[in-house]
Amino acid sequence: MTWTRLVRSELRKLTSTKMPWAFLAVLVTISATTATAVVLGHDIDGSKKFISTAADQQSLMAFAANALMIAGLFGAIAVAREYGHNTVVPTFLISPRRHRAVLAQYTALLVMGGLLGLVGAALTVVAVAASLPTTDYGFMVSAGGVARVLAASAFTGAAGALLGAGIGALVLNVGGAVTGAVLALIIAPPLIIQLANDAASWVPNTLSNVLAGVGNDVATPAALAATAAWAIVPSAIGLLAVLRRDVV
Repeated sequence: MTWTRLVRSELRKLTSTKMPWAFLAVLVTISATTATAVVLGHDIDGSKKFISTAADQQSLMAFAANALMIAGLFGAIAVAREYGHNTVVPTFLISPRRHRAVLAQYTALLVMGGLLGLVGAALTVVAVAASLPTTDYGFMVSAGGVARVLAASAFTGAAGALLGAGIGALVLNVGGAVTGAVLALIIAPPLIIQLANDAASWVPNTLSNVLAGVGNDVATPAALAATAAWAIVPSAIGLLAVLRRDVV
């Protein structure tokens, strides 16, 4: 089977289940929560200074960190359930060279993760823009700022999906894969910072904020490379595990 057909097959498997709709529901819920915060939220003094500047509004719309975590869970579940239900076996029979099948699956998840991140960010931007008229402030973020928020979310969504896919390929069951993704993206980073304060600039949340234009802990190229590394390392380990595994 050609590479293109393998990727199309993986995309078809991902989109033919209810899982993308479930994650879309999560994105809608997050954007609705953000809109509610704009309408009803206020600072301690009763004002709405948290949306009073373009930087504040862009920070509120910055979805990249959420995209990384949500897509990470998506990737982990998508891969682990194939091994858990043995639906990966027909794929390996069609494409005996396992690395091609796994890389095709990774590619499909990169696309889906990027799409999840992009949609999530777009919904959040729309939610903020639609709710601001209920306040004394207008929409202040420039087109360039919005574009950066969207691009950062698409990139971190793709990276998160690849990271989760690597964990799913390594752990092989949905419960363990979800636990691994939560550990890697939510629990481990604060612990790492406690052990080494200098690592604070290199954890996913910080890197995502830099990419979204609401942080300056590291340079943008460095944030891109570090975010990619967070995704590539576990996915490479997952690929090696699949190649070395005698049975599925």
